[in-house]
Amino acid sequence: MKLLFISLGCDKNLVDTEVMLGLLASRGYEMTDDESEADIVVINTCCFIHDAKEESIANILEMAEYKKTGKLKALIVAGCLAQRYRREILDEIPEVDVVLGTTAYDKILEAVDEALEGNSSVELESLEALPSVDTKRQVTTGGHYAYLKIAEGCEKHCTYCIIPKIRGKFRSVPMERLLKEARELAEQGVKELILVAQETTLYGKDLYGEKCLHTLLKELCKIPGVRWIRVMYCYPEEITDDLIQVMKEEPKICHYLDIPIQHACDVVLKRMGRRTSKQELIDIIEKLRQEIPDICLRTTLITGFPGETQEQHEELMEFVDEMEFDRLGVFTYSPEEDTPAAGMPGQISEEVKLERQAELMELQQEIAFDAAEAMAGQEVMVMIEGKVADENAYVGRTYRDAPGVDGLIFVETEEELMSGDFARVKVSGAIEYDLIGGLVE
Repeated sequence: MKLLFISLGCDKNLVDTEVMLGLLASRGYEMTDDESEADIVVINTCCFIHDAKEESIANILEMAEYKKTGKLKALIVAGCLAQRYRREILDEIPEVDVVLGTTAYDKILEAVDEALEGNSSVELESLEALPSVDTKRQVTTGGHYAYLKIAEGCEKHCTYCIIPKIRGKFRSVPMERLLKEARELAEQGVKELILVAQETTLYGKDLYGEKCLHTLLKELCKIPGVRWIRVMYCYPEEITDDLIQVMKEEPKICHYLDIPIQHACDVVLKRMGRRTSKQELIDIIEKLRQEIPDICLRTTLITGFPGETQEQHEELMEFVDEMEFDRLGVFTYSPEEDTPAAGMPGQISEEVKLERQAELMELQQEIAFDAAEAMAGQEVMVMIEGKVADENAYVGRTYRDAPGVDGLIFVETEEELMSGDFARVKVSGAIEYDLIGGLVE
């Protein structure tokens, strides 16, 4: 039987998808990317913000049409939207056979069996559960890099965020499980491990009584075949001296940190339920740059949060201008039901949110383009991602670039390179966010 898998949302969700794909492959299902040929469709959904919710619903409705008119026999909905709206999905979209919650993805084979037998069901596990699967993941990122999800859930309870309600409290994956998974990924050819979680910096505190991200990183560095290790989603208030030290000592760890700060005005940060002040953000950024001078810092911001004044927006603009983040993304605030922020007074119009987002991105463009041009003449190590069609050039990433969210480097060469190869490249120039260079002889 042919199976189509649609994976939506973040890289944490993608890891769950790859686990499910591994289980399905072990059963012998043939994968297809043609919905008209599929006997079974699984959709791993997202509902973090409004746009993600809309995309998930649109995909479910589209596949429901194939269930009515085509050869599709089973439609399974998994992930965050399934967890949050499980009863509504089954009641309002009768073509959906089985709903799998966020901690029930290890039940995918049972879900397929149920659906093919014509049974309608909801498979949910406690949000305190941490699924354990022995089957190897089926990596979907090309084989040379992979995400390693080191924890599930979150208990920061930021006022705009629904994650604790659909993913549960923070729970670390035991270190021995992560090291086994990482070794298996390396044996499959993965050369870059990207550590992800709702929050990576708290890793281990629930299991071992203290934050152990630095210990996990040291152990991961011992795995043969792994060349780069990248850390995402570091809450600034949880960054420890131990983490900074291990980044300085271990050559495999990319001098790159993703530290989502969301805002820089103390009043807005407090309303968001964030645990840092503007001065504390300045202090940790300055400390990181002092300790690791070549560190690349990425952050994300929310603009148009309820009650945000023009003056508070301008304060954020000044902060971005002064801090000169290497990488920055800006989201407009999305009111999510069942979150405190959705009921706050001072909700801001979409028009104003978009204007403020555009202003921040325009400012960041200037910073990023100047920084890219300043790279000219430097030599950098590049991981090759693929070839540029019909040209003697390849596309790759430096340690300063996480896949999917940051820039690229275009490498001109007559030599034949393969995806996953590492090459030393001299930067010759820049086009907006991206660099251009040639192989160093």
